[in-house]
Amino acid sequence: MVHAEQTASVLHCASEPAVAVRQGVARRILRTGELMTVVIDFRGGPWREPDPHHSHPHEQITYVASGEILFLAEGSEPERLGPGDLFAIPPNVPHSIQLLSESARLVDTFHPIREDFL
Repeated sequence: MVHAEQTASVLHCASEPAVAVRQGVARRILRTGELMTVVIDFRGGPWREPDPHHSHPHEQITYVASGEILFLAEGSEPERLGPGDLFAIPPNVPHSIQLLSESARLVDTFHPIREDFL
């Protein structure tokens, strides 16, 4: 994890060690005092089922850097997304993804920072 407070910071994904979240899911974090970006890599797809829905009190915007996913959010139709697509989630809205390709890289931005990721 890279933490920037008063100076500019850079996260080099090729050299910054990823933290394993669970089998086939790893993340790297760059954060300031109020903003957090998480690069999350998924492997071992395609998945037969989506992840269970979850929610959090943070605003979230996600960029699909590579791979294909199915984005699911309460109150919305499922959306198939690929490289270059984005989705936004308001606070406390249950959501999940299903990995449709062998792997994917998502870039999540949260406000405020997710203390549970630290």
